Amino acid sequence: MKRTHPKTVGTIISDVLKQERLDVQLDEHRASALWPQIMGDGINRYTISRSVYQGVMTVRLSSAALSNELMMHRSAIIKRINEALGREVIKEILFK
Repeated sequence: MKRTHPKTVGTIISDVLKQERLDVQLDEHRASALWPQIMGDGINRYTISRSVYQGVMTVRLSSAALSNELMMHRSAIIKRINEALGREVIKEILFK
């Protein structure tokens, strides 16, 4: 039996997630969960739902005016979310 160096539990979990390609889905869920923290209570109050699938975040808002305003700032929002995650997870945001 071949000896290997010991690994921490965190490293083992990270390796398994990457091997099963679950790390991307986990980061997408984290991006969705970070929305209230990044955007604040004012905007989150108008958020009906949000989801992320294959790098595209879809945010449903109850205010069309707010949706239009956020569309103009979507590149900055994408940058803030990806910075919070530590890597590029969100490539596009759709406001509905």
